[in-house]
Amino acid sequence: MDWELFLSISFALVGGLGIFLIGMRFMSEGLQAVAGDRLRRMIGAVTQNRVMGLFTGLFVTCIVQSSTVTTVMTVGLVNSGFMSLAQSLGVIFGANVGTTITGWILVLEIGKYGLPLLGFAAFFFLFAKSDRIRYLGMTLMGIGMLFFGLELMKDGFSPLRTHDGFRVWFHAFEATSYAGIIKCVIAGAVLTMLVQSSSATLGITMGLAAAGVIQFHTAAALVLGENIGTTITSFFASLGTTTAAKRAAWGHIMFNSIGTIWFVIFFPVVVPLVVSVIGHDPNTVLVRDGVETFPYILRSIALVHTSFNVINALLFLPFLGALAWVLQRMFPDPDAREIKRLTYLDVRMAHSPSLGIIQSREQIHVMGDAVQKIMGYLKNILTREHGDPLAEEKLFRRETILDEMQKEVVLFIGHLLAGEVPHKVTEEANAQIRMAHEYEALSDYQTNVLKSWIKLRKNNLAVSEEGLNALLQLHEQVDRYIHMINQAVRRNDAQALTQARIDGNTITRLMKETRKQHLARLANDEVAPMKSLIYLDMLNHYRKMKDHALNIAEVLAGHK
Repeated sequence: MDWELFLSISFALVGGLGIFLIGMRFMSEGLQAVAGDRLRRMIGAVTQNRVMGLFTGLFVTCIVQSSTVTTVMTVGLVNSGFMSLAQSLGVIFGANVGTTITGWILVLEIGKYGLPLLGFAAFFFLFAKSDRIRYLGMTLMGIGMLFFGLELMKDGFSPLRTHDGFRVWFHAFEATSYAGIIKCVIAGAVLTMLVQSSSATLGITMGLAAAGVIQFHTAAALVLGENIGTTITSFFASLGTTTAAKRAAWGHIMFNSIGTIWFVIFFPVVVPLVVSVIGHDPNTVLVRDGVETFPYILRSIALVHTSFNVINALLFLPFLGALAWVLQRMFPDPDAREIKRLTYLDVRMAHSPSLGIIQSREQIHVMGDAVQKIMGYLKNILTREHGDPLAEEKLFRRETILDEMQKEVVLFIGHLLAGEVPHKVTEEANAQIRMAHEYEALSDYQTNVLKSWIKLRKNNLAVSEEGLNALLQLHEQVDRYIHMINQAVRRNDAQALTQARIDGNTITRLMKETRKQHLARLANDEVAPMKSLIYLDMLNHYRKMKDHALNIAEVLAGHK
């Protein structure tokens, strides 16, 4: 009998939880598709204002239905240099508040309508021709799956209420004492760390409570632990990143951990005070159609979850500067300057394409900055008689990093486009792949200029003063051109193509004039043939740099 009961509960839990999680994903992707443009504008508008950061984190998390995704994205944006530590902490605080929306969705008493809602919405998703209606249908499908999954879990857990063996075992986890509260907090934290989804563990907790298997105080303590367990994802996201990103991740850990500690200490006072708002005992049992129900327990759990995160955000927000100071002492600035690049493009972001495309876009900006930096190194090398070994080493290293960045973008966007992705996100993703390719190719020609210069030096072939001045003039023109293109990319300025073509033609004319003057010196036996070949190659490399930069402007304009 026990074996049959175990199988019955296991099947209901696995099936219900699976449908619940897929519902979360469908609802998230549908909402993102509908609100995608607004979502990206909000992320781009984050300022040093801590309150604005909090509301941004709250709004984004309500849309994506995952504080994990918001936090991972925030750590990535801090790592790339797009977002400061103070900005990120405000967004993370808001993400914690935003994730409580899941609990309130589950409070709606429409559990038995979950399956009909799923079926009804599926017709819109499958047959609607308008993208907006399709994604609205997808959102409703997700909501239907949430409630259907929760009902399956609740029905599956119901037999445990009368099972003597389970009741005796679970008695050790009841939050009727500080020891029991701490055990529940630890259990909630460990379970969330294992599944890496606080929404999943919240669904299980609410399923147990709705079935009457666990009492309210036990469920409340489990929810507190789940808030600690969810920080494991930001910790993993910070591995291998810059010091600033580590500070952001640990800010999330400290926020949730310290908040949980004080909530546990005052648990016997705070929790009853919060629940008094409901006006009913959360453990109240009502019989409807011969079935025992617990009409107040779910809303009580949702209220505790929300109160925990809202109160903590309000308490921490005035001390955001102090928290940043502590984090800076925990993780002091390194002696060597760190390269701000996205070494961590989390695959989980592929489930949130509207946010994932923001993270990969920052990768493109970092590539543009790296190419600009290489132009500075190259100028230092060309203007020094004996070269600049340190600049040469940095140039080669950055070119290698740009190769890796391009691979990161292509692989990440490949994952991003594997699911149900809005048309606008697909267009931007394809443009980003092309721009990543152009930036990487541009860096190859920068490196070719250096290789040619080293070849001249090794063969004791000095460039004349006239030839060097002409080369440096061309270098300055291309440098300014790349800077203009980079600024257009950051503004997403499709109108920049016209100016890019005009300036590009100017560079081409300058390159041809420089080549003409050089060939004249060659005809007068002023230049050795081997030196001439290398010099002409260098001129051609600069023209190729211009061509790849122009291609980026054409991508912005939607021409390629």
